[in-house]
Amino acid sequence: MFEQNFLLALGLTFFAGIATGIGSLMAFLSKKFNPKFLAGSLGFSAGVMIYVSLVEIFVKARDSLSLVYGDKNGYLYTVVAFFAGIALVAIIDKLIPSFENPHEISNIRESNYDSPEKNKKLLRMGMFSALAIAIHNFPEGLATFIGALSDPALGISIAVAIAIHNIPEGIAVAMPIYYATKSKKKAFWLSFLSGLVEPIGALIGYFLFRSFFGDATFGIIFASVAGIMIYISLDELLPTAEEYGHHHVAIGGLILGMLVMAISLVLFI
Repeated sequence: MFEQNFLLALGLTFFAGIATGIGSLMAFLSKKFNPKFLAGSLGFSAGVMIYVSLVEIFVKARDSLSLVYGDKNGYLYTVVAFFAGIALVAIIDKLIPSFENPHEISNIRESNYDSPEKNKKLLRMGMFSALAIAIHNFPEGLATFIGALSDPALGISIAVAIAIHNIPEGIAVAMPIYYATKSKKKAFWLSFLSGLVEPIGALIGYFLFRSFFGDATFGIIFASVAGIMIYISLDELLPTAEEYGHHHVAIGGLILGMLVMAISLVLFI
């Protein structure tokens, strides 16, 4: 099953990763920034990820681990792996802080940065953003890839949610680099390359684990993936949506994302 879905899983992970490049293109091509739409989209993405993590991925992980260790220990190991996934991303977040600040990005677009000192500061901000986002994208790539290996329909849902999440990341990388260098090409490619870490992370994870990929390994990785996605949703997606100043739009998007995910899971049963 896993081998058959390999190319699809890799393609979905690549799609999710290149959304950073889509974000930079949107920043360059859009004449008017629409914070309400972005807040709703981020809320929608969070809703999809939270629902699928707790209702589908966590349950599949518990079922796999229960086959190997029994119901009680299987559930215990699932919970431990779930919070280990959260801890992993939290540590990455602590060591490599995120530079996605919507207000800073908005200010960059509205301000005229011409002095060498300001340009240097902007370039540094953009480069650090690219590095931070690249490192954060590593576990996201593994989450998308493992989800698609297990269930293509589930992988598509995860990939779309993470792609939406990656669009503002692309803006966060591209805008300061563009205003510092005046080069759309350089800003786009740095943004694009930061997203390519997702399929790279997926491939590294796959080749590390495939030699001993069984029910136990699958359950532990899947439970960890659920934790990773919950953390991303609560720590990045929803706070970023809130920072755009549209609380009810973000919450409406969250509920809609859950509803769409619930309906899609019912249809695929």
